[in-house]
Amino acid sequence: MDLNKTALILIDLQKESDFGVQGVEQVVENAKSLIHECRSHNLPIIYTRQINRSDGAGLSIGEPLKEDGTPVFYSTDTEDYKVFDELTPHEEDIVVDKHRWSAFYDTSLDLYLRNLGIEHVIIGGLVTDGCLMTSVFDAYFRDYQVNLVKDICATTNTGAHMSSMLIMANWVYNLKVYDTQELIKKLNGEEHRVWEATEPDSLQFTPDNLKETFEKLSK
Repeated sequence: MDLNKTALILIDLQKESDFGVQGVEQVVENAKSLIHECRSHNLPIIYTRQINRSDGAGLSIGEPLKEDGTPVFYSTDTEDYKVFDELTPHEEDIVVDKHRWSAFYDTSLDLYLRNLGIEHVIIGGLVTDGCLMTSVFDAYFRDYQVNLVKDICATTNTGAHMSSMLIMANWVYNLKVYDTQELIKKLNGEEHRVWEATEPDSLQFTPDNLKETFEKLSK
């Protein structure tokens, strides 16, 4: 990883919590540590925000609505679409608003990254089986080397989180998977632990061995 060509992308670390994401408090704490470290290395920091207009314009087909017709999630007439207060972007950071799950779909994210000369992305965020996973695949499809920080990722249930992580690990061929503290060691040139595939589909799993297979990402 060339730090001169690396950026941190934080997917949808927003106040929205009505759908019961598990482990949000730990995600925020880990993200704070990683953001601080990335700032110390002058890495660009990019936040994405899922935006659902309260007037309904541009909503996805089937987007859940309240009785009054406003979106259930990330509605612009609430505080829910804003980044967690503990992680508020600085003036020099980039904030990319999106109207679909992937951070690359109809946004300026790819333009920013290429303009900055980025080849490696550090990425994590919410939710693992939705906006995070689709963004990881789209980063890979655009030829970025992807460094996934698994303990700043979370979703509404353990099974979906684990299976999504394993699907990305199996099929994003240039993926490296870190925990926050291990990535911080990497950024400081220290000995660290990282998972990367030796071959495609190397973490095959079943309902019975899902947890056991998932734990291999930390070894």
